[in-house]
Amino acid sequence: MLLATLREEVLEANLDLVRRGLVLSTFGNTSGVDREHGLIVIKPSGVAYENMKPEDLVVTDLDGKLVEGTLRPSSDLPTHAALYRVFPSIGGIAHTHSEYATAWAQACKSIPCLGTTHADYFHGPIPVTEVLNEDEIAGEYERNTGAAIIRTFANVDVMAIPAVLVANHGPFAWGGDPQTAAETAWMLESVARIAYLTVNINPRTSDIGKSLHDRHFLRKHGEKSYYGQLRAKE
Repeated sequence: MLLATLREEVLEANLDLVRRGLVLSTFGNTSGVDREHGLIVIKPSGVAYENMKPEDLVVTDLDGKLVEGTLRPSSDLPTHAALYRVFPSIGGIAHTHSEYATAWAQACKSIPCLGTTHADYFHGPIPVTEVLNEDEIAGEYERNTGAAIIRTFANVDVMAIPAVLVANHGPFAWGGDPQTAAETAWMLESVARIAYLTVNINPRTSDIGKSLHDRHFLRKHGEKSYYGQLRAKE
């Protein structure tokens, strides 16, 4: 069985989505990438989480071509593959339909950074992609979703804001490995819920500002982070 260790990591990350209440039915998926061999391990499509075993996970190349597995890979594979191809720092991706993050995505609204809880994990608002046009939806929807995410991060460091809301769809989160991606998805749902509650308590609430953004992000991620290096050059 190829990539036995990565299969275990991806399975555990998928189960983390369930344990943290981020999954509806069989919706959502987590994947991981082996950069040395150029291979992706991803959840199979439509398989109940409680029944999944490491051997059920599907192995593909970076173009989404099946390498090993008897089940169909997640329908979101083309999105995962596109992100792995373009962003070499990403080692794991989690996609959920968690309630609050999905609500922001369906509203086509970015999640503002209103407090330090958000700033500890995301160096700025969680962006929302542009709405896909009819041709993009009718064509290769999942591949075009990946392209939309890539365009959203054209001028943004993906590890400083390791999550995105796909307009009318739902959230994607990532990290250096599958477990980190699952944790990021959990934190994304948390800040989405907190932001929703905050703007309903006080609709005039505003972004916390650059100083608090920088202080909390750098405190957690250190001067070696992308933004720490930028600040050192100022």
